[in-house]
Amino acid sequence: MKLESVGILVSLRPLNERDALAYIFSRDYGMMAGVLRGAIIAKKNKPLIGQVGGVTWNARLDSQLGTFHWESEKNLSAGLMMNSKSLMYMNSAFELLVCLLPEREAYQQLYQETLDMLIGLVGDNKNDVYLMWEVGLLRALGYALDLSHCSGCGVTDALNFLSPRTGRAVCDACAAPYINKLYKLPLGLNVTLRFLENVCAQQGGQMPPTRQMLNFM
Repeated sequence: MKLESVGILVSLRPLNERDALAYIFSRDYGMMAGVLRGAIIAKKNKPLIGQVGGVTWNARLDSQLGTFHWESEKNLSAGLMMNSKSLMYMNSAFELLVCLLPEREAYQQLYQETLDMLIGLVGDNKNDVYLMWEVGLLRALGYALDLSHCSGCGVTDALNFLSPRTGRAVCDACAAPYINKLYKLPLGLNVTLRFLENVCAQQGGQMPPTRQMLNFM
């Protein structure tokens, strides 16, 4: 079996002295796992997290781990190396992708949003760029947040609460009887974290440590 696409190298873990287990978030096949031969000892064209390039995945059977052929085109993490906050955002995003996305299921919009996020982290609005990426991740996972109007009465003002069950905004009047059960707006990383924790719990996983640390930055 052979799959070809373009993707982002989001995780690289040593398997032995020479090879690494890689996770590549691809445009056409979503998250892909495979072995990168010689990745640990490579001196020329060394695979690095944050690289974007062409990827080919090969395996005899669909159920096998498979191996990668990786051709890096550019490294979007290079511009983030001098800023610890940008690197933490990137690492958090990549760990969430590996943790939450099923293998070989396409998320083309999220793939493009991830590219845009990496480019945006070079600028000054790092927190907003990353926050909007998490909103996109939640949407891709089936947890679309709707802050446009009150889910109870439809008004568009005094929207100061968010339902943890539906992800929809709630106005002050409708929120009054349930105020202790709702999330407080405005939307921030503390709110998206709680939704992501619910997703992780439903999938039987744990929130990546890097993401948890973002709320203490």
